[in-house]
Amino acid sequence: MFGIFKSKSVLSKQDTEFQIATFKWLLRNFGGDDFYQHATLVLPTKEYFPSKVETPEQAATETFLAVKKYAGMENWPCRLKAQEKDVDIKVAPTLTIQNTPQDPLGTFEIKEDDEVIITYNPTVAHNPMQLVATLAHELAHYLTATSPEEPPGGWDNWEFVTDIAATFLGFGIFMANAAFTFQQFTSVDSQGWRYNRSGYLSESEYIYSLAIFLKLKKIPVEKAASHLKPNLRKVLKKSINEISKLQCIEELLTVEYVPPSQNNLTQQDTPTGVSS
Repeated sequence: MFGIFKSKSVLSKQDTEFQIATFKWLLRNFGGDDFYQHATLVLPTKEYFPSKVETPEQAATETFLAVKKYAGMENWPCRLKAQEKDVDIKVAPTLTIQNTPQDPLGTFEIKEDDEVIITYNPTVAHNPMQLVATLAHELAHYLTATSPEEPPGGWDNWEFVTDIAATFLGFGIFMANAAFTFQQFTSVDSQGWRYNRSGYLSESEYIYSLAIFLKLKKIPVEKAASHLKPNLRKVLKKSINEISKLQCIEELLTVEYVPPSQNNLTQQDTPTGVSS
């Protein structure tokens, strides 16, 4: 009868199993020393992003180079490109265009000549948290595209796996904080509220991935919690407690890294272009 007082789990059983399966896949294909010795928890501080820039374009370029470095992909060849600006839905103080197509925050594409292009929406260049999350997601696309093994659930799940992979690379704080924003705006002739979603997972799913990362890397929860939005800190601590009870970390630590026999970037079964 006292079961009604039990707190609800952070994720459903199915989503929890998917997270664990994805981390197994990531550790098997991209783990080893690259993860346990070199991956770090990237923080939204001047220590990690110290550059002073004068334009949004410079901000995007400098941030891209920094994200590549922390992802351990500094020498991976790829080109960063800005997308065309979104259509302005406001054509007059009291007139807006409904249902206009909005460009994705970022894209990843492999050209026929094997050139890799990552694009970003110019709007994210004004939001450092979202810019890092977007670029981390697209670089995670690049990384996971080289896997000789399909991700859990097949390539149809690639976007969800990629979001977890971005956390696996150390960008979990950015992914969680950028997942949902709700803010007030004011201009000369209008004001109101707006929201924005980033990525494919929910805030709780991002936090759960971050919790697994912290446990695997033996990083104190406080180091991450202090940089999260206030509403996400309790979710992180609850996720840590649940993961500890599941004892899945012990299982993940036994996963052996399998070095790739060759570069699988352009393998036939791997998607070559995606919008994120």
